[in-house]
Amino acid sequence: MPHMWWVVVALVVGLVAAYLIWTAGRVERLQSRAESAARALDAHLLRRAAAAAVLAERRYGVELYAAARIALDAGPAEREAAENDLTRQLRVVELDPADPACEAVIAASRRLALARQVHTDLVRDARTARGRPLVRLLRMGRRHPWPRYFDIDDPTLVVPADVPAS
Repeated sequence: MPHMWWVVVALVVGLVAAYLIWTAGRVERLQSRAESAARALDAHLLRRAAAAAVLAERRYGVELYAAARIALDAGPAEREAAENDLTRQLRVVELDPADPACEAVIAASRRLALARQVHTDLVRDARTARGRPLVRLLRMGRRHPWPRYFDIDDPTLVVPADVPAS
């Protein structure tokens, strides 16, 4: 019985190994989910810019069209500024929810707001997991770059409600 210490050591080593494997898997999953959310956010940004460009061609003119084209053509470095400018241009125009083109922009903006929130949450979780001391010490996230936030104004558009005459 006194020589059974190796069983305890083996159990402790097994538990530590299981915890490290679980932690590495969690870091990898969170990183992968943050990257997927970034791709989804990019797709929603493109859909909103395309819908805004179509709307601008039909009704609202040059400034909105220019902002939409800049957002569509923007590279990664200037993407946030271009999207913020497009959001400001969309807030200036009065959107009619009865118009299908306006409704497409409104719907795309709502989906973009949701995609942005999901992306922000996943980036926060991935950065928190990667910032833990044991994860940094063992360099568990070294295969991936740090996830980045996409900082834009809230893209949800407020549509004025028709006030009934009294």
